[in-house]
Amino acid sequence: MSDFSIALELLGVGMITVFIILALVVILGNLIIRVANYIMPEKQVVATVTDTSSTENLNPQKVAAIVSAVKIITQGRGTVTKIEKM
Repeated sequence: MSDFSIALELLGVGMITVFIILALVVILGNLIIRVANYIMPEKQVVATVTDTSSTENLNPQKVAAIVSAVKIITQGRGTVTKIEKM
């Protein structure tokens, strides 16, 4: 065997080894995430706006637009608890 063929063989073995190890890391990482999410699911907290003093001087149409935009962007998981002008 020549030195070039040995180098190509080592290159191939090394690349295959790295690919297999990285694939195992990705697969095990996804498996750990799925198991953790199954065992400890995220609790959904539903908050409502009870203090209307912060929204008294705002236009009700603007408040409705903000609330609907937050619900669309967060896919129903987020809620508006306070609106402040910055």
